[in-house]
Amino acid sequence: MANEQTPKSASPLQVAKAVLWAFLGIRGRAAHEADATQLKPAQVIVAGLIGAAIFVLGLVLLVKFIVSRAA
Repeated sequence: MANEQTPKSASPLQVAKAVLWAFLGIRGRAAHEADATQLKPAQVIVAGLIGAAIFVLGLVLLVKFIVSRAA
């Protein structure tokens, strides 16, 4: 039997970086292929939801700050 290695799981930082680059829409081919072998769908979904929540919360806080300054 050949010595088969299972691909290592991505760290939380690697998952966050992959999702951030996906939000921005810029990914290199080599990085995308490396992520495809390490990232699990559940990791990407959770990181995407967290990233979207942080983005929306940031926008809400920014709008509240701007509106409070204008009043």
